[in-house]
Amino acid sequence: MVLNRVGPLSAGKLMAVLYALFGLLIGALMTLMAVMGGGGSDPAAADAMGALGPLMGVGAIVILPIVWGCLGFIGGLIGAFLYNIAAKIGGGVDLDL
Repeated sequence: MVLNRVGPLSAGKLMAVLYALFGLLIGALMTLMAVMGGGGSDPAAADAMGALGPLMGVGAIVILPIVWGCLGFIGGLIGAFLYNIAAKIGGGVDLDL
């Protein structure tokens, strides 16, 4: 079987979900680092940050999946579009199902 065409919208949706999950993982790691205070950071800088560090960490767990999901959707659309053009010119990818 030969894969001749990829649906750009379906590829975009799939990539959005995958990238949002990856963004959630990165956001969780950033939250953990922010709550811990950055590990061995300067005490004067930690005092200046106050509650801003943990707040930014919690914001990261909300904002990053949304941003990464949007970027994944756009990347999936563009990637599927480019694949479809390349498949017309050079043939599709052989699949063994």
